[in-house]
Amino acid sequence: MTLQSNNDTLITVFGGSGFLGRHLVRALARRHYRIRVAVRRPDLAGHLQPLGRVGQIHPVQANVRHAESVEAAVRGADVVVNLVGILFERGRQRFDTVQGYGAEQVALAASAHGARMVHVSAIGADEHSTSGYARAKAEGEKAVLAARPEAVIVRPSIIFGPEDDFFNKFAALARMLPALPLVGGGHTRFQPVFAGDVAEAIARAVDGDAKHGMTYELGGAEVRTFKELMEFVLQTTERRRFLIPIPFALAKLQATFLQFMPKPLITPDQVELLKTDNIVSAAAQAEGRTLNGLGIEPTTMATIVPSYLWRFRKTGQFRTGRFA
Repeated sequence: MTLQSNNDTLITVFGGSGFLGRHLVRALARRHYRIRVAVRRPDLAGHLQPLGRVGQIHPVQANVRHAESVEAAVRGADVVVNLVGILFERGRQRFDTVQGYGAEQVALAASAHGARMVHVSAIGADEHSTSGYARAKAEGEKAVLAARPEAVIVRPSIIFGPEDDFFNKFAALARMLPALPLVGGGHTRFQPVFAGDVAEAIARAVDGDAKHGMTYELGGAEVRTFKELMEFVLQTTERRRFLIPIPFALAKLQATFLQFMPKPLITPDQVELLKTDNIVSAAAQAEGRTLNGLGIEPTTMATIVPSYLWRFRKTGQFRTGRFA
């Protein structure tokens, strides 16, 4: 598809104002697509406008829990991308309604209007998981493929970037606390992937470069244990802190109380997630259902993370070379 023909192609992106959404909207805008960003609060999506040309990016109101608003947001679109997801439950925002029912409504609307679909899930999606988050992600995938069998499913590992909720969270904790917790001993393995790489993978799926009906698992250049990631945070922020192993049972007990914070440090469901490695499967690697399979070279953590964690150093960008 040429850039000129992209001018006539409309992409509806659900959840496009969030962390990953900003990177995706930028990637799509560079391809000259017209972009309809479907969000609950269009008035708070003004930060997306500078990512494209005048009139290229248009926020509209939609809530994946309300089928009518979803249908209206999809009407006239050539491709639909669903990024909507939640990390913890609060009020009416439940895993099954947002990541299960909501994903289904987007897929049904895409099917009704003949639009192609790309759905973002997560590595670890499993209908038999002890985690409600993982079960809901699997439920959403199943519902999407039932309504739109040729949909492309994208499963990223934990995503890093300037606004991420992983490295920033633990760097902030290291600034305030004398120790960082290692849930389950810190042995869980992760494969952190750069938000820009995930966005590029989704954009290539929008371009038609991904195989229809396939599930792609997106992991970064390195596999690291939770403990190794905490050590990386401390090294990057130039701080010395104790790393304290905490058994899963104790961590879940603590999370029972911490989950009621406005933005929880950890929830019991997230403790369940930490019991399973979050890395690209051997099958996905063998079948080329990865970033490399889409022609994308994964960006390393060392290339990106220090560029935004410097603010957590004792002297900010004024390096002293000594740990605090």
